[in-house]
Amino acid sequence: MRNRALLALVTVAAAIFVFGVVGLVVSGRQEPVMVATPVASPTLPRTLELRPDGSPDETAAAYFDAWTKGDYEAMRDLVDEPPADFADQHRQFEDAALSNSMRITPGTVKRDGDETAEVPFTQERDEPDKGPWRFDSVLRLAVRDATWKVLWTPAVLFPEIEAGGRLVRTTPTTGPLRPVTREGEEFPQDSDADAYLDGLAGQVAAPTNGVEVGWELRVENPASPSKVVLAYTPKQQPAGVRTTIEWSVQAAAARALDGVPQRAAIVAVRPTTGEILAVADRLGGRGAFERKYAPGSTFKTVTAAALLGGGLAPDTTVECPAVYQIPFHRPIHNYHDEDHGAVTLRHAFALSCNTTFARLTVERLNADRLVEQARAFGFGVQGESGGGEGSGQGGGYTCGSLKRPENPDALAEDSFGQGTVEATPLCMALVAAAVKSGEWRPARPLADDASQGELPQSVPLPSNVAEGLRDLMSAVTVDGTAAEAHLPEGVAGKTGTAEDWQGGQDHAWFIGYQGDLAFAVFVEHGGTGRSAAVPIAARFLKAL
Repeated sequence: MRNRALLALVTVAAAIFVFGVVGLVVSGRQEPVMVATPVASPTLPRTLELRPDGSPDETAAAYFDAWTKGDYEAMRDLVDEPPADFADQHRQFEDAALSNSMRITPGTVKRDGDETAEVPFTQERDEPDKGPWRFDSVLRLAVRDATWKVLWTPAVLFPEIEAGGRLVRTTPTTGPLRPVTREGEEFPQDSDADAYLDGLAGQVAAPTNGVEVGWELRVENPASPSKVVLAYTPKQQPAGVRTTIEWSVQAAAARALDGVPQRAAIVAVRPTTGEILAVADRLGGRGAFERKYAPGSTFKTVTAAALLGGGLAPDTTVECPAVYQIPFHRPIHNYHDEDHGAVTLRHAFALSCNTTFARLTVERLNADRLVEQARAFGFGVQGESGGGEGSGQGGGYTCGSLKRPENPDALAEDSFGQGTVEATPLCMALVAAAVKSGEWRPARPLADDASQGELPQSVPLPSNVAEGLRDLMSAVTVDGTAAEAHLPEGVAGKTGTAEDWQGGQDHAWFIGYQGDLAFAVFVEHGGTGRSAAVPIAARFLKAL
């Protein structure tokens, strides 16, 4: 009974409450109403917050995957406010790094708040020649517009790159490269070639010839010094500016001049190419390439070429009197007025008969023919040899000169290398080289890389002329003025003794060839070619 009474009481109370509330609404009463909160009523739920799309883990994974694929557009979509040159900065970095491959290893995501996180990661790149390059970076992320985004800076590429900075690849420079021999070796001590090498230092890029070249990766930031972050130095460094000079030939030439009291020079060239194999110069400066002297009887090689081209042969009988009287002009004398009578042209050349060549030139040649023949052997030619100032390759050379003889006296004197004829030691080495190869070639530049490619224009000798000159020059060393000088077998050449018009002692010459090497030995005021130049040539050739 008590329960029923209680239930009826509650029902009546509820009805009275509802009726009262409805009555207030309906009646429109405006009086303030006090509403008490029931003590036992439950707490109301808070408003639900918006959750960001995805997670920092997912965004970082997607970013790294796109990076390893080089998909910069996909990376850009994951970045909050990417710079306009976002892709270009990545491409520039890759162009500098030149990585063969790249791998990213992410670490554990670290949250430092509900809307920020960072992911440490390691880049491993395979660099050419160097191998693995590993470094650690951090990818920072934050919630932007309810989405996890990458907060990108250049430090993501490499931690030391600042805003406006970049990675660059350079080839280190250590100053001018020194000249070296064809083999890449240092020049022999006291090689007497310094004047020719000084102008070559650093003049041309170092030819690698298969040798690796070192490099550096540098970080360049605004207002900060450039910093090397990775470098590669090969075990075998480019030796320097390679020249055409061969170590053994240069050493032999320099040592052959040791003990010679006069100023002297030796020049050696390769007949088949015109390459300079050695230049030992004690004339001062670049005298062997630039200073001209009367060539004396070595010029008879040029005169003989004109005579052979005009129909004479090595076996042609000629006269070699002590004195030849030019009709209505001056007399020409042999050395010490030697009289050899009737001999072959070969023998007259071997004995160096002035009278023979003066007479044959006056009777069979003329001024224009002799000048033309001299030009075919390079006289009047200006060339580039490298190693000094004054030309595009670092230095030039002068071969020789010959003024057109205006009368028989001048023509006769020019025929045996006096008069107006002048030549440098290099010029006469090229004359000997032309006899050996059958073609006159200009000297090629000393810098070996500059001498690559097509050979310079050459001037071929008629076959009978080349063969005849070889016959004549062989006779000089067999039974002529260079016989019994202990020259190695197979050497052919021509001696020369040139009068010094200034009154000093005669200049001594010897030019020749052996195998694929031609040479000129010159001794200033040395006396005769037989006594001064030939012994030096013998020492030089025996040392090869």
